[in-house]
Amino acid sequence: MPNETIGRTIGVAAGVCVVCSMFVSTAAVYLKPYQVRNKSLDKQKNILIAAGLLEKGQKADIDQLFKQVESKWFDFDSDDFVDEKDVPKECLDQRKAAKNKEFSEKIEDDIAGIRRKPRYCQVYFTRDGDEINRVILPVYGKGLWSTLYGFLALDKDLDTVKSFGFYEHGETPGLGGEVDSDEFKDSWKNKEAFDENGTPAIVVVKGKAGKGKIHEVDGLSGATLTARGVQNLVRFWLSEEGYGPLLEKLGKGKGKTPPEGGDHG
Repeated sequence: MPNETIGRTIGVAAGVCVVCSMFVSTAAVYLKPYQVRNKSLDKQKNILIAAGLLEKGQKADIDQLFKQVESKWFDFDSDDFVDEKDVPKECLDQRKAAKNKEFSEKIEDDIAGIRRKPRYCQVYFTRDGDEINRVILPVYGKGLWSTLYGFLALDKDLDTVKSFGFYEHGETPGLGGEVDSDEFKDSWKNKEAFDENGTPAIVVVKGKAGKGKIHEVDGLSGATLTARGVQNLVRFWLSEEGYGPLLEKLGKGKGKTPPEGGDHG
């Protein structure tokens, strides 16, 4: 009789599957702390780039450099800053919190296409002495194919854009994916986010921004819908439904500072 029976073949295959699954599970558990650490470092790097403290590709001690960044939690319900210890643990991951109806709210004028907004957000600051030097705001919203996640940095006047870029998205390479390009990111620098009435006024135009147009940003060739999504998400987060109350709390245009005692990292 042949040794290769159906039962033996199935048994060998099952044994291989069990061994492989145990190996994968063990590796996943063992590597989890490294994955969490790398994710944290990547976030810190992007915040430092937005803060103007790190150049892309620059070698640096990220933990040490990040000590120059102050973080604060803001409660959209009370329109005030809160201590991190008062933020429910379910809200520390803002992406998960936005999906939790207990800790988020439905957005009425949802131009960013994100449906719900978490109750708490974590924002970042750099200072020159006691004065705010730069405010770094996490922003996200729908492009054409994906949700784009990035940081928008405002100067101490809380109006002038100093840096803007995305660290995660799934837009088409060579088209919408050009939101990653240096040319697109550079076109945001020193633009004014608000008009004279304090209304978000950034416009991503088709082609090149007009000379002297302080609210216009260069468009993305062949990616009109992605560009529109970027414009909408920025306008949303700068509006009264987004960070508007936070910026008012800081004293938009007055150079006020957030409360002392911020958390680092």
